[in-house]
Amino acid sequence: MGNREDLLAGARKVIVERGIAKATARDIASAAGVSLAAIGYHFGSKDALITEALAESLGTGIGDGMEALIQEGSGMAPLAAFAQMWNAMPNIFRDNHEAMLASMENLVRASRSPESQKFFADGMPHIYQDMGNALRQAHPQLTAEQAHAIAQLHWVLVQGLGVLGVVAPAADLPDGDRLAEAITALTGA
Repeated sequence: MGNREDLLAGARKVIVERGIAKATARDIASAAGVSLAAIGYHFGSKDALITEALAESLGTGIGDGMEALIQEGSGMAPLAAFAQMWNAMPNIFRDNHEAMLASMENLVRASRSPESQKFFADGMPHIYQDMGNALRQAHPQLTAEQAHAIAQLHWVLVQGLGVLGVVAPAADLPDGDRLAEAITALTGA
């Protein structure tokens, strides 16, 4: 691994152990085994490093989990595959609980940082594109526009249900069957 990758790994380690508020640049550099100056050289700031480290971590944990669930739905009707996926998503959230907690802590910081806001805004089209490609591979009958719209719906649900699952784990949140029922009702089918 290079210094950049070491810093990302070090940041994820420190954030999970201490939380964002207590993660210092010195702690991250130490965990990465690199100089403090490497943070500025590779990321410009500790905040930019933290934003990217968390986005990469959740993108890998949740994104890869979602893609696997999308592929499991291959050959099914898209709505049935949607329900199956969202019935399984609580397991993905549970498996990524610590990263999600850190991400929630990061949301407040990022909402006050134009640099972080830009990072997230610039990444969203790629998220939609990757998820849309996975959806079209699993469901070739979908048009590119339909796959894009479904990807956006998945992303909004990940954000909302992911946050609710962390802050209210005992809450009665909708499962995939309930979400599919709502979609069916909205379409008048």
